[in-house]
Amino acid sequence: MRYGIVADIHSNLAAFSAVLADMERRGGVTELWCLGDVVGYGPDPCQCIELLRQQPHIAVAGNHDWAAIGKVDTSWFNPDAAAAAHWTGRQLTPEDTHYLESLPLTVAKDSFTLVHGSPRDPIFEYLLSTSDGEENFAHFQTQFCCVGHSHVPLVFELDKAGNCSLTEFPAETAITLAGNRLIINPGGVGQPRNGDPHASYAIYDSEARTVTRYRVAYDISATQSRMMEQGLPRRLIARLSYGV
Repeated sequence: MRYGIVADIHSNLAAFSAVLADMERRGGVTELWCLGDVVGYGPDPCQCIELLRQQPHIAVAGNHDWAAIGKVDTSWFNPDAAAAAHWTGRQLTPEDTHYLESLPLTVAKDSFTLVHGSPRDPIFEYLLSTSDGEENFAHFQTQFCCVGHSHVPLVFELDKAGNCSLTEFPAETAITLAGNRLIINPGGVGQPRNGDPHASYAIYDSEARTVTRYRVAYDISATQSRMMEQGLPRRLIARLSYGV
């Protein structure tokens, strides 16, 4: 079976639609695994929730999902993120709010644990260093884990001797799932932050035992125009052009 792995859609309907179309072009997937932050930052939160719910999928909660429904205090967000979270909350329907409230913090699926931030702190922790990655292997029981939150495509690998390494996850590259434990970040769909503005996602092929990352061009200007129309912060609009 094939599973589409997406993270940090962030209300970017153009990017999410392009990712789903690219999955279909590559042969389709049985189910989507969504690693949180369906909403926040972007201009189309309700439409992104609706489109996700139209797919066979499982999803976990992200910090922006919780912020939009008042489950976390936005005082620790930067001002642009907080403004976008408050705007997002005003757009959500009661059904949207109920959906976001229902999302679990972690899900175990096949040989994977799915979380937004990290196994140790599913909502808030960014996994960006080898030391943090190494410590997090003790916080999940499956062989593999998928995370989002940082928007940066990375792979942490723990070998049988207990040594942890951290590498970038290049696009169009397949990771073979073998004996070592892995924590995998597929990158961000709606707001990439690795210097590449293309939407990023991955496909897990359970028969081939591979996870492959892909990047997809989408109409960035369309999302930026929608953000301008909604009065969202200009810095959030500009950064989409650069993937930062």
